[in-house]
Amino acid sequence: MRLVRFGEKGMERPGLLCEQGIVDLRAIFAQIPDVGPAFFTGGWLERVAEVGESGSIVNVRLGPPVAAPGKIVCLGKNYAEHAKEGGFDTPSAPLLFAKAPSALNGPQDDICLPETSGQVDWEVELAVVIGRQGKKIPASRAMDHIAGFAVMNDVSGRQAQFGDGQWFRGKSFDTFAPLGPALVTADEIPDLSDLTLTASVNGRLMQTGSTRDLIFDIPAIIAYISRDITLMPGDVISTGTPAGVGIFRDPPITLAVGDVVECRIDAIGALVNRVTGPA
Repeated sequence: MRLVRFGEKGMERPGLLCEQGIVDLRAIFAQIPDVGPAFFTGGWLERVAEVGESGSIVNVRLGPPVAAPGKIVCLGKNYAEHAKEGGFDTPSAPLLFAKAPSALNGPQDDICLPETSGQVDWEVELAVVIGRQGKKIPASRAMDHIAGFAVMNDVSGRQAQFGDGQWFRGKSFDTFAPLGPALVTADEIPDLSDLTLTASVNGRLMQTGSTRDLIFDIPAIIAYISRDITLMPGDVISTGTPAGVGIFRDPPITLAVGDVVECRIDAIGALVNRVTGPA
């Protein structure tokens, strides 16, 4: 199943993505909540799985497939080759940081360059959406707490990230978390441990990697975070990026107005975002 949110910004409604277009779930279930905590705790993920593909809508904007997550937890240096390209030691434990939920952006929305940081970079990542609350979740049960998966571009203002001495501001500028194109349930993904991730800028391939290169896999990440932090329905975990980011190239390559970034993951889909000036 491929769950989406569609419509104008701030007015999105839940739908199912199918070959013919989008099925408007609110036309079938008038009381269905937006895709967030009430959606997951109310059993709607299971209910909408039985919906057919008739009455599809086409040519509409897709928003992020989850509304207003309570937290966006990200991992740094979680691909071996990415750690190597940055000259970093392999982490002995997951390196966590946060992006502000207000950075969330649609899969085809513009990325707006901030006024206070240059060196804006791309990072294609596999994102996990939590569907069931949990704390101290054992790795063996981690998959039971997942609603689905999406592509995230962990857009990064490197000047702020490195200059501040911590990463929150440089990772959290408005529009810096494109997510989508859909929330894809696990049954649609043949092998989470062998997905190819790519990022291209203006058609030039910049990143290519595989989830085989993850240092900490998804169950280990969920177990680590939830030891002391309760994971809530709708939370997003972005699991790290493979090698090929712009800042570690020689010379560095960073994003400019007019660039188009495409981030793609096997079996999930692609984000295509144009870069614009400050909003």
